[in-house]
Formats: sequence, C-alpha cells, structure tokens
Amino acid sequence: MDVHNTVTYIEQFLYVGKGLFFTLQLLVLSLCLGGFAGFILSFLRFTKRFHHPIAIFVSVIRGTPLILQLSIVFYSIPRLTGWQMDFLSAGLFAFGLNSSAYISEIFRSGLESLPKGQFEAAQTLHIPVFYMWRDIIIPQMIRRVCPALTSEVINLLKETALISSIGGIDIMRRAQLLAASQFTHFLPLCVAALYYYVLVLCIEYGGKIIENRLKNA
Repeated sequence: MDVHNTVTYIEQFLYVGKGLFFTLQLLVLSLCLGGFAGFILSFLRFTKRFHHPIAIFVSVIRGTPLILQLSIVFYSIPRLTGWQMDFLSAGLFAFGLNSSAYISEIFRSGLESLPKGQFEAAQTLHIPVFYMWRDIIIPQMIRRVCPALTSEVINLLKETALISSIGGIDIMRRAQLLAASQFTHFLPLCVAALYYYVLVLCIEYGGKIIENRLKNA
C-alpha cells in the first residue's frame, strides 16, 4: 500500500464519518419520541377506551415496512397537507412513530410479566397510586425490559440507514455518494459497515452496564 492509497483510504473514512452526527441525531431524537410515546401507549392500552385503537395502531405499524412508512411521511403527507418537511423531520416522525409501536409492546410485556401480587399488596397497604407506580411497578418493569430496549435501540440504529432513500445525508448516504464518485462500492460500504458495527458494540456495552446497575440497585 503506497502513501497515496493510505491518504485516500483515510479521506474516504473521514468523508463517510461526516454522516455520523446526522445518524446519531436522528437516532437520539427518534428514541426520545418513540420512548415517550411508547411509554404512554403501553399504559393507555390497559384501559378499555383506548385498548382497541392502540392495538390496531401497533398492528398496522408492525405489519408494514418501515421504508413504506417513511415514504408516506416524506412524499404523501406533504402533498395532502401542503406541509413540507426536511429529511430530519420526516425521519424523526417516521422512525419515532415506528419505534413507539415496538417500545409500547416492550413496556406492555414488562407490565404483564409482573406478579399481580405486587399490585394487590400495594393496595392492601394503601399506598397511593402515584407512589405505587413510581417506587414499585416502574422500577421492576424497567429492569425486566432493559435487554429488549437495548435490542430496539440497535434495530433503530440500523433502520436509520433508510433515511438515505429520501436523500438524508447520513453514514449510508455518504457511503453511496462516495461509491458513485469513486466508481467502486466495496470500500465505501465496508467503511459504513464499520461505523455501524462500532456503534452497535457501544450500544450493547452501554446496555449491559445499565442492566447490571439496575440489577444491583
């Protein structure tokens, strides 16, 4: 490998890496939206009034491709409403909506896995509902669903690459642009794969740390 090729490889690595901020920004914002909405949906689903509408929403979101949902948000909604969205806003809305359905199921499963005796004991001791949820139910639920939430974060990270299909300049899109300009796909795509893989390893490591701390809490 000569000096010229070394510089070229480094430049390609740095060029693809410029999409890292956009990818992480989209991931974090989508997780915030999806996590908050999913948390609310999981509790509302236990009510008679909202159970069926939320069940239908979750079924539709989980039963349709994410790229289809992203295309509807970016192309169809602006045509119907006249409200134009940039790449980040469209991605945030689509990924957040999609993630909320999966996260709501994770939280719902966590709640259903708790022994009913926890609720009955709290009621017997006349513990206020707010404190029962804050101090007893939610901490146990979080400990149970932590591995599933980590998996959802990893899945969402990989799915953010779909933003490149509508022109979002993320890691994947920069790799595609580089491949088109260099007339070779192997190296740019390998660089993108390396970025995603390192991010996944970081998320897995962080998830294990949080899981261990919750177990020892």
